[in-house]
This record gives sequence, C-alpha cells and structure tokens, in this order.
Amino acid sequence: MNKKVILAYSGGLDTSVILTWLKKEFGYDVIAACVDVGQKDDFESVKKKAIATGASKAYVIDVKDEFISDFVFPTLKAGAIYEDDYLLGTSFARPLIAKKLVELAEEEGAFAIAHGATGKGNDQVRFEVTVKALNPYLEIIAPWRMWDLKSREDCIDYAEKHQIPIEVTKEKIYSMDQNLWHLSHEGGNLENTWNMHDTDMYQMCSTPENAPDKAEFVEIGFEKGTPVKVNGETLSPAEMVEKLNGLGGKHGVGVIDIVENRLVGMKSRGVYETPGGTILFKAHKALEKIVLDKATMHFKQGLSEKYAELVYNGMWFCPLREALDGFIDVTQKEMDGTVKLKL
Repeated sequence: MNKKVILAYSGGLDTSVILTWLKKEFGYDVIAACVDVGQKDDFESVKKKAIATGASKAYVIDVKDEFISDFVFPTLKAGAIYEDDYLLGTSFARPLIAKKLVELAEEEGAFAIAHGATGKGNDQVRFEVTVKALNPYLEIIAPWRMWDLKSREDCIDYAEKHQIPIEVTKEKIYSMDQNLWHLSHEGGNLENTWNMHDTDMYQMCSTPENAPDKAEFVEIGFEKGTPVKVNGETLSPAEMVEKLNGLGGKHGVGVIDIVENRLVGMKSRGVYETPGGTILFKAHKALEKIVLDKATMHFKQGLSEKYAELVYNGMWFCPLREALDGFIDVTQKEMDGTVKLKL
C-alpha cells in the first residue's frame, strides 16, 4: 500500500502538528515541501525542523521569479483588484504552491497531498481545485476538517504534549501569510471591527508618521504592459518587486485594513502590506489611461473584476482565466512607456 504523502510545510504551528499527526494516526511516510514564494524564512532551519519532526524527506522549492512573472504580472496587466481593495497577495500564490506540490507528488510517487488550510478559509479551496485541475487522481488530506483539534490553542497543547518545537504562543496568535508580493495579518484584536489595528504588526511598511518628510520619485518602465525597469535599470521580476517593496515600505505606501467576502460565505478582516505591488498597480493604471481607447478601457474594467474574482476563488487553472488572458494581452500590445511616481 502506498503511504507517501506530500505535506505543504512551513515549519509553523499547524504544519508541524500535522506532520506528527499524519505519522501517529495513519503511519504515513510524510515528505515535507516548502515552496519559497518570498517569505522571509530560514529555509535550512525549516528543512532541519521537518526532518527532526519526522519527515522522511524535506524539499525547499524556489519559485520567486515564476511567482512574479507567471502569476503576479498577468494579474497586474488585467488590473485585477478584489472588491476594490485587495491586490490578491495570498490568492495567486496558492495555485503556484499547489502546482509544485503536484509535480513533487508525481516525481515521488505519492498518493496524496496534505495541507494545513482550515475549513473556514479560502486557501483550502485554492489548494484543492488546483490539485484536482492538474491531477485528479491525487487524494487530498485536510486535517483541519478531520481531526478533533478545534483551535490554534488546541494545536499548541498538542505540540507541547508531543514535544514538537514551536515558536507561537497563546498570547501572540495573529495569523500571518507572507510572500514576495505582500504580508497579511488576520485574527487577534482584528476580529472586532471597532478596534483600530495595531501598527506594531507592520513588517514591510512604515507608518505615515514615521515615513520620511521628503518625497522620493520612482520611474517604472513597461513593455507590453509588463514592468521591466525601475529608474532605468532592468531587473528580474523578483528583484523588481523586492526593490519596490523597499522604496514603498520606507514611504508608508501600501497598507490596507479591509473586511472582505470570503468565497466560503463569511466575512474576514485583514490588514495587508503590499508596498511594491501598490506602486506597480498605480503605475500600470496611469499608463493604461493614456494608451487605451475609451471603449476598450470601459469593457476591460468589467473583465478586471471577473479576473480578480477568479483569482481570489482559486480558479487560476480554469479555461476562462486563460481566455481572459488572450483578451488582456491584446489590450497591452501598445502599453510601452515609463511612468514617474512621487512617493
């Protein structure tokens, strides 16, 4: 009987507990896979922790340039923003992560993919529809929909009982997701919408009060709607976003505090830091207003909303999203130029 399972692994509380649970409850051979989309982790430590927690193998897969060029930039060209606010930072990372898990499962001959997404959120859907789109024969194991643990506090208790090393505490329980494009914060005192969020949570951006009083200019060069240069310098997709994150973050650009409609039917409040992405969206939109004719621009606005909804709902690998790319690429044929922004 095939007992190999690929686990989407971060080294955090949930996935550390899941790794142990899969081994103890089912005797599975767990292969840990950490997909590097730009989160600020010590990946060597993550690999060592996976092996120490009981994984038979541990992989770190670097996909930062693929993430920006093949997932972020098409969404940028589409002008896709979910519910007028959210630049989709977590949404388009999940299909890429799931794609890499499928490739690894096929390479290793695993029968299933396990993930740590909860039954309340969007990510369970994003992971699972991608896996089924790319390989419908792979099984999916979603422990949060199966086990008796009901909360992160329960996970902390389980980790202590089974001597799993963790860093999170019951006092510091914000849920965060980071990649090269953004950093999201959920949970804790954000659950009460009357509470102002605590700016101490910021990791990518300055507050406006702490940002420099002197403005800074930045120039973004585009070719066919794709950003290729910052201040005249040609950069790789990942280098570009990294550089703009530094510039935007310094000047307090790119923080939003929103309540959004999740695809599972509930509302969720989140604080998102997307400094470089905010600069790129503003620059792209400014150039598009000069280049596009009225009829095309107005028609594209409706498609942008549909594109954002598809991405948010995890439908990256659906025929409609690919068909929309065909239309969008035609609208971007003349989108060559440089945009100057004042931060």
